[in-house]
Amino acid sequence: MHIALIGTGLMGEPLARRLLEGGHRVTIWNRSPEKTRALAEEGAVVADHAHEALEDADWVVTMLANADAMQSVLLNNQARPMLAGRKVLNMATIAPHEARQLQEQVEAAGGTFMECTVLGSIPEAKSGSLILMFGGTEAQFEEAAPLLDAFGPKPLHIGEVGKAAALKLAMNQLIAGLTTSFALSLGLVRREGLDVEQFMEVVRDSALYAPTFDKKLNRMLEGHFDNPNFPVAHLLKDVYLMEDAARKDGLDGTLMQTIGRLLEKAEMEGLDQSDYSALYKVIDPDHA
Repeated sequence: MHIALIGTGLMGEPLARRLLEGGHRVTIWNRSPEKTRALAEEGAVVADHAHEALEDADWVVTMLANADAMQSVLLNNQARPMLAGRKVLNMATIAPHEARQLQEQVEAAGGTFMECTVLGSIPEAKSGSLILMFGGTEAQFEEAAPLLDAFGPKPLHIGEVGKAAALKLAMNQLIAGLTTSFALSLGLVRREGLDVEQFMEVVRDSALYAPTFDKKLNRMLEGHFDNPNFPVAHLLKDVYLMEDAARKDGLDGTLMQTIGRLLEKAEMEGLDQSDYSALYKVIDPDHA
């Protein structure tokens, strides 16, 4: 297939590489051209403008920062006419209502819009082992199967457009909540002079344990937050998307507001592009 991939950042680059490895013809575009050079050397065609990437593409896969970026890139005066007859698959994290709005706009332009949100990060994107959550019709899910095979082994059909976006936010809320809670507990353990390994032994043997605790423990203990798979800035965006979605659905999103303020503090300390475990640095600054 000829696939246009729009957005070759942290996740977009390995996704494009998986498509190339699968034998697909891939045209890429990124707002920062320097992020396309490695893929160009591996066989991807680099478009000078986003609308040029759409030309003759069977699928348009988007992995952009947010819904506003998608609006700007896909629905401007040059790109909108190119959407006619195109299948658009958004893989970035946006709000459910934003996904439904984009569906309406893309369909009004003569295209079709689907979503496939993901769980996993750069290592899983590289290995093709992402958890894939598809939003669209059953027929669209079957049509997308050959494309999704490049990214993960067992795509899940969640429901209509917006449902996968909602599930993705629910998952990222757990990332934010679990990491913040673990950072606070670890900070208390260290400040009270308790043995960290003994603390972890108790946690691991309890119903409270989550594997992400061990995944982020060394980063927090060593204060090493470089080379992120998922940076603070991205989690902050998702936290406020979750807070907004919760409010729209009549839920109390106060927890997201609190975690958002911690992430904003991390950004003010220059940690916006650091791993999201840098939450520990603002919760326990004496140790991180």
